[in-house]
Amino acid sequence: MKKWKIWLSGIFVILMIVIIVIAARKWTTYTILKTSRELSGDQVPIPESVSSEPEPIVKGDADWISWQGENGDNRSLVSGIIKDWSGGLRKVWQVDYLCQGNTSAAWSAPVIQGNRLIVCGRNDESDLIFCLDPRDGRLLWHSSYKSKAVSSHGAGPRATSFIDNDRVYTFGRSGDLACWNLSDGDEIWRRNITDEGGKEPTWGHSSSPLILNDLVIVQAGGAAGTIAYDKHSGTVAWKSGQNIAGYAAITGWPKPEFPAVLSFHGKGLAAIDARNGEVLWNVPWETQYDAHATTPVVTGDFVFITSGYKTGCQLLKADGSGAEILWRNNTIESMHSDPYVIDGFLYGYSGQSYQNRGVFKCVTLQDGVEKWSTGEMGWGTCVFVDDHLLCCDIKGNIFLMKPHPDKFILATKLNKALGDVRGPVWTKPVVANGFLYLRFKQRLICYALAAGD
Repeated sequence: MKKWKIWLSGIFVILMIVIIVIAARKWTTYTILKTSRELSGDQVPIPESVSSEPEPIVKGDADWISWQGENGDNRSLVSGIIKDWSGGLRKVWQVDYLCQGNTSAAWSAPVIQGNRLIVCGRNDESDLIFCLDPRDGRLLWHSSYKSKAVSSHGAGPRATSFIDNDRVYTFGRSGDLACWNLSDGDEIWRRNITDEGGKEPTWGHSSSPLILNDLVIVQAGGAAGTIAYDKHSGTVAWKSGQNIAGYAAITGWPKPEFPAVLSFHGKGLAAIDARNGEVLWNVPWETQYDAHATTPVVTGDFVFITSGYKTGCQLLKADGSGAEILWRNNTIESMHSDPYVIDGFLYGYSGQSYQNRGVFKCVTLQDGVEKWSTGEMGWGTCVFVDDHLLCCDIKGNIFLMKPHPDKFILATKLNKALGDVRGPVWTKPVVANGFLYLRFKQRLICYALAAGD
C-alpha cells in the first residue's frame, strides 16, 4: 500500500511540475504579447520641424528606399563597414517621439533616400508620417491622417514605406494607402482598401507596398485580394483574387517575360500578371491564424517560402505557367524574419518570435538539408551588408556574422544597441549610406557603421 502512495505522490509531483512549466510559459508569452503593444522608456513630445526650407532632395550612393532596399533584393549597397564592435559603435543621434500614447506602438522600418528618411508612427487617433534628416536626426516635416485602429500589438503602422523619386507611399494597419510629397509632406492622394472590398486581417495590414512601373501594389484581402493603384493618381488599375490578406510584403517576380508579382496571402502564394491582375498560378500554403509574414525569396527559377507555427518551408520551381514543389520540410519555420539565399545556401532564423530562443540556420537550397544551426543570436531579423548578415535580436542586441556553409562565424556583436527595452524588438535593422538605423516603437537610433562616418 505504501508503494502505491509513493507512486501516486510521484505522479502528483510530476503533474504539478508540468502544470507549473506550462503556466510559466503561458504567462511569459502573455507578458511579451502585452508589452508588444505598450510603450516603455523615454517618450517625448514631437518637436517643431526645422524652420528653414529643407534642402533639395538628393539621392545617396547606398539608399534604402523600400522594405527590400534599393534593388528589391534585401541587400544593402553599403561597403567598408566596421567589423569590430568591441569598442562600441558611435551613436550619431536618437529620437523618442515616433509613437505618442501608451498603446500606439508601431513597427514599420525606416526608408532612406539621400537626405530624406521616412518612418511611420502613431498617436491615439492618427497615423503619423515623419521625415527626418538621416545624417543628424532633425525633423524636416511630419504629416498625419485620422484612422481608427485597434491596439493588438500596438495601433501603429506595420508596413514599411516606399520612396519613389520625389514621392513616398505609406500603408497603415487599417488599410490607408497614401502618397506624399517627399520634399514637404503634402498629401497628394489617399485611398482605403475597404472601399474596394478589402478586409483587414487579424493583426492589421502589414504587407509593405511595392512600386512597379506606374503601379503601387498592396495586399488588401477580402473581395480584393491584391490591388494595384495608379501611383500618380490613386485610381484603381486592377484587383486580383479573393482571399485573406497575408502579412508579407508584395514581391517583384522578374522571371516571366512580362512584369509580375508574388502575393503571399493568408491561404497560399499567388503569382499575378502586373499588367492586368490575372492570377498566373496559386500554390496552397496554410498555417495557423493564416499568418504568412515572411517575404518570399526569389532566386533565378526558384521561390522559397516559409511560415511559423510549425508550418515549415517549401521550395518551388516556377515560371509564368505554373509552380512545381521541389521539397518541403520543417528545417526553417520563420514567423516574420526574411531569410537569404547566398551562394546556393539558405541562411535565416527559425522559431517563435515571442521569446529570444530561436535558432539561426544554414540550409542547402537544393534539397533543404540543414548544414548547421546556432542559438548564439537568439531570434531576430537581418539585413545583408558588405558580405555579412547584420542581425538584431528581440532584446535589441546586434550581431555581425559571416555566411559560411560549413560553420557559424560570428564576426562581432554589440549588446543593448537599442538601450533598455521592454517587449520584443521586431523591426529589422536598416543600413543606408554608411549608417545603421535601429527602431523600437517610439525610438529610432542612428549609428555610424562605415569607417570614417
